[in-house]
Amino acid sequence: MSKTIIVSNRLPVKASYKSGKLEIKQSEGGLATGLGSIYKQGNNIWIGWPGLEVENDKEQHEIIDKLSDLNLVPVFLNEDQIKGYYEGFSNEVLWPVFHYLSPYAKYDYNNWISYVEVNKLFRDVVMQHLEPGDTVWVHDYQLLLLPGLIRLEQSNVSIAFFNHIPFPSQELFRLIPWREEILQGMLGADLLGFHTFDDVRHFISAATHLLPVHVDANRLKVGNRLVVAEPFPMGMDSEKFSKLGDNPKVKSIVAKLKDNFKDKKLVLSIDRLDYSKGIIERLNAFELLLEKNPEYIEKINLYMIVVPSRDTVEQYKILKDDIDRLVGHINARFRTFSWHPIAYFYHGYPIEIVSALYNVADVCLVTPMRDGMNLVSKEYVASRNDNSGVLILSEMAGASKELNDALLVNPNSINDIRKALIKALNMPREEMEERMKAMRAVVFKFNVKHWVRIFMARLQDIKKMQAATRAKLVSEDLLKHISDRYASASNRLLLLDYDGTLVDFKKEIDDAAPDQELYDLLDEINADEKNQLVIISGRKHTTLDKWFGGRDYDLIAEHGAWRRRKDGQWEQRPGLSTKWKPTILRLMEDVTDKTPGSFIEEKSYSLAWHYRKVQEGLGDLRANELMDALSYHLNAFGIKLLDGDKVVEVKNAEVNKGVATLNVLHQKDFDFILSIGDDRTDEDMFKVLPSKAVSIKVGSNVSAAKFYLEQQGDVRKFLKEVVAYETKLA
Repeated sequence: MSKTIIVSNRLPVKASYKSGKLEIKQSEGGLATGLGSIYKQGNNIWIGWPGLEVENDKEQHEIIDKLSDLNLVPVFLNEDQIKGYYEGFSNEVLWPVFHYLSPYAKYDYNNWISYVEVNKLFRDVVMQHLEPGDTVWVHDYQLLLLPGLIRLEQSNVSIAFFNHIPFPSQELFRLIPWREEILQGMLGADLLGFHTFDDVRHFISAATHLLPVHVDANRLKVGNRLVVAEPFPMGMDSEKFSKLGDNPKVKSIVAKLKDNFKDKKLVLSIDRLDYSKGIIERLNAFELLLEKNPEYIEKINLYMIVVPSRDTVEQYKILKDDIDRLVGHINARFRTFSWHPIAYFYHGYPIEIVSALYNVADVCLVTPMRDGMNLVSKEYVASRNDNSGVLILSEMAGASKELNDALLVNPNSINDIRKALIKALNMPREEMEERMKAMRAVVFKFNVKHWVRIFMARLQDIKKMQAATRAKLVSEDLLKHISDRYASASNRLLLLDYDGTLVDFKKEIDDAAPDQELYDLLDEINADEKNQLVIISGRKHTTLDKWFGGRDYDLIAEHGAWRRRKDGQWEQRPGLSTKWKPTILRLMEDVTDKTPGSFIEEKSYSLAWHYRKVQEGLGDLRANELMDALSYHLNAFGIKLLDGDKVVEVKNAEVNKGVATLNVLHQKDFDFILSIGDDRTDEDMFKVLPSKAVSIKVGSNVSAAKFYLEQQGDVRKFLKEVVAYETKLA
């Protein structure tokens, strides 16, 4: 049976030795809870670091044996690897840059080497367990290279990746010296998951600006493989936090807290020690509240928990000292004989105490400067079984996209936070309940199990999509089958693209004129009264007329803006506008000015920016930049963008090869249809063909076409053999 292999930096357990005895404790994290439904089933496994350094072979084997009973597989890391890969590169480069705090990043080359080394170590462990048909789900920023490393070893495996922290804008991401390698690693996955649509947008922008990949909405074409990037907001175990409210231990702590704070309003703040959490700004906002609104003195308390994290790192030590000083300052400034405004605790708490605080707090204050999701906000909402309480939430947290009935604030504006606190403390019960009910509905519906379920279902959809868009190579047997169908048909349609199909690309577009061999082949096809030959091209109609004007072929030019029927005159599609051209031309000229070798071709109803003569790689990057700029004008002008082979073309939206093909198909019934094309503009043609048609993509097996040929030179050979087969039979 095939299995799912989950891979993350840490296993969902904590392994430790106490008095020489190995102890394994289950983690409380949301990921461990959500993925428990997967890794505990059948022969599925979870691979990760067990949380302690073990170099002794005997102890390693003991840990392996004990974890195997739990479907867990350890990756052992030494002290240098932990320091370089995790504390170094992961947390001194990726964490600050991904959280928009790039000044804190330290680009140490040795840490990068360690990051690569550890990702390869994880790959080796995965490969020891990977079998045909398995699915690999990689998690988070510590393993960004892993999908690509696995793909190099096993090209057909199903790989998913989920990024649990924000993904930065491409301007920030490109600060990382090893940015291309990171993107290539991520693009080894079939499905890339992020918490929000903004993260997806930033990732796609980075990929298209830094790598020669093509994108259509959220689908990226990486070589001959389709990769999808989508938002999947992560949920939490809402039932667990809801039920904890009835736990006798929790109820006892709730009673003590209420007795301790009596008639005072309690504002709760829970964070891990991190500069991305906005703790200093939150304290400044609380101080501003007490200063500007002294009526709250002795009426409220800020109960602030900061969980220790990375406090050996200099930046975190400074943050801890700043928090200590600011808390001391506020308490000293506003305290009275019987009241301290802030109850501050620098340590973690058991889940029962956290649950009790969620149940007691009148307000939960969650104001990170940037956060992938932030589950504290969802845990608070899930805990409020009586629909009381107010959530104040940073608009920079992923959770704000779902919990929009919270009081949303800009975490940089301490006055915003102050005003939100006043509103929360004075909110009428009816409004409070209405807001909380709406948020609880979201939290309970979109819980962590739902997140896992829809993510894995989407991965299966994508694998089916990849299979459906993967054309089959035209083999000898298939060639004979197509030839048989051609020979037995009496009313045939042949739709043939020109550039990249009938002729190879030339650096100068006017050098791609037909040669005598092509004329002879097309004349032979056209001479057969059973055939209707249509050359369907993006070329100017004047160019096609110059090359084929003396022959009675059906010609479609400029993707369907012009058509010349057999023995007829050129006809222009009516109702087309060119008002958009000056604006688009200026954008293309700007890119042309900074891209040596590129040029603009103007047609009747389209503009094409060609980059076939541009330095390899540069052209693709400039094309992506141009498409970014053009995308703002598409709807306003009613125009469409075509990402072709070494060309970016803009044309009227109602003009495409699909519409032109439908016009041909409506003329009569054909008992054999053959369509051949080579680039993305031909996909419109393939998509409208009836199921019985023979559609062939040149140079790629990722297509709506049923079949593919490896290179342009194979097209003429294919056509000659099909035509010759009928002659042989005769």
